[in-house]
Amino acid sequence: MAATSSPSTAAAAMWAFAAATCVKLLLVPTYRSTDFDVHRYWLALTHALPARQWYTDASSQWTLDYPPFFAYFSRLLSLPAPFVDASLVAIPVPAAPSSSVYILYLRLTVAFSDLLLLASVLLLARDARRRQRPFLALLLVLWSPALLIVDHIHFQYNGFLMGLLLLSLHFLEQGKDLAGGVVFAALLCSKHLFLVAAPVYFVYLFRHYCCGRGLARGLGRLVLMGAGVVAVFAMAFAPFVYYGQMQQLLSRLFPFGRGLFHAYWAPNFWVFYIVLDKILAFLLRRLGFSIEIPEASFTRGLVGDSSPFSVLPKVTPITTFLLVILAMTPCLVKAFANPQSKHIIRWVAYACSCGFMFGWHVHEKASLHFTIPLALIAMDSLDDVRHYFLLSIGMFLPQFNLAQWLRSSDCCSDIVVSFTSFDAMSTTLAKCCLPASPQCEALEPS
Repeated sequence: MAATSSPSTAAAAMWAFAAATCVKLLLVPTYRSTDFDVHRYWLALTHALPARQWYTDASSQWTLDYPPFFAYFSRLLSLPAPFVDASLVAIPVPAAPSSSVYILYLRLTVAFSDLLLLASVLLLARDARRRQRPFLALLLVLWSPALLIVDHIHFQYNGFLMGLLLLSLHFLEQGKDLAGGVVFAALLCSKHLFLVAAPVYFVYLFRHYCCGRGLARGLGRLVLMGAGVVAVFAMAFAPFVYYGQMQQLLSRLFPFGRGLFHAYWAPNFWVFYIVLDKILAFLLRRLGFSIEIPEASFTRGLVGDSSPFSVLPKVTPITTFLLVILAMTPCLVKAFANPQSKHIIRWVAYACSCGFMFGWHVHEKASLHFTIPLALIAMDSLDDVRHYFLLSIGMFLPQFNLAQWLRSSDCCSDIVVSFTSFDAMSTTLAKCCLPASPQCEALEPS
């Protein structure tokens, strides 16, 4: 760490992380979401059953639908569990947690896995031009209120996954393209929803790592990068190819039958599409047209029919895929024409935002995939801090859909409101102080 960040920055970041961890411990007794039940089942599943049964077991409705590396990660977290509470890894999973120790163990696994996020932040303390990043930018990642709600109240492991993404971006920023590509492949084998950033990675690595170095050397680098990525995917999926379960596994990873919308709507393009469909249906019915009102719901969280519309054309997964690629095209063109490592964080964040805006069955939590990286570059210019401020506040508000505990827990409400206020105050402070900051000596007049 010393080679990539000054002792003062590293110490301050670790103190900030320690303070955030104390807040996470205060949130241990908060409400238990369905995702809490999902992950406690996966913990027991990966511990009690052999790998050949992970993607075929249907003893619970919370079937494993993350790629194999995340299953291996759950298996790793389950290893100490029998010494804490044997029911943690018992199949069938108890209907309710058997003790407070049970809950504490699961909560601590999330806080522990956030150490990867801390390590990535410390490595990213210097940017592609070897300049020290403002500590405020690092703090916006470590104290992200959206990450606090999603992981440490609602219950997920996004901090660990974002740590992998930021680690990959660190390697790319420092010109270590092979390492960056391999870590990104490991991320895809942990959570496949990051596939939306794959086109940017492919274009950037092809142009920056392989091209412009002569045919023989460029081809050699292409083979080397391909071999590294294939090796990672082989480690993840080879056992399930051997078991003959790839079709079953892929059907778990890409359950298109869930429909266009998640139970909690992401504030993206398809919300306007729904509203327009409803307005048109209302107007046409008033004009005497016979418009059928669909009985199916737009918000089937687990299973559902295809997304029903009254007037507008039905949206299919291939439609959303094409729209995402189309929206991403300007970024891909720029990455192909002038692949510069100093822009890679911005390009990846843009790609993830395209997936959020136009993707199929997008969760509101997917906004973390671009707001967290954008926090790192928020202090680079006035435009960056404005973009981060608008997106972080706009994308944080939907997270309150997850916060059912607000109705009954004034203490926890105060904690998260305080973190949210910090996020808003920090970006406002940056907007006021940025022109005088030495970090922005190259900032053009705004």
